[in-house]
Amino acid sequence: MEHVEYKIEIAATAKKVWNTMLEDATYRQWAGKGWPDSFYQGKWIQGEKIRFIGADGSGTLAEIRDLKPHRHILVRHVAILEKGGNEDTTSEMAKGWIGISEAYNFNDHNGRTTLTIAIQTRPEWKQMFDDGWPAALEELKRLSEK
Repeated sequence: MEHVEYKIEIAATAKKVWNTMLEDATYRQWAGKGWPDSFYQGKWIQGEKIRFIGADGSGTLAEIRDLKPHRHILVRHVAILEKGGNEDTTSEMAKGWIGISEAYNFNDHNGRTTLTIAIQTRPEWKQMFDDGWPAALEELKRLSEK
């Protein structure tokens, strides 16, 4: 696994950044900058599974391993989703995706938040994260600072 990290300073409280990041309407806006037409299905609750779905209907299934409101979220990918929503855990592509983890850390200091995204990924997925996260974080910043 390879470690990649993305960080941004946002002039808003961690609670505001958290809510902007996770509410359905604003999630679609900021995530769409990195991954057009992306959305999620599920609830941001520890132990729950959440579906991250792209424009073509495919995506990933992740389990929320740790969640501390306004401070931290850890998700671990457990399957890929085929178009139509079928879960795949056995294909070579799925085996290459399962186990990737994403940690979202919100550090609030005097009403300003440092958001750090730390990802443990396989080398073949690094470029996808590098291409998507910078634009997505800039949009999250814009939305959170409104």
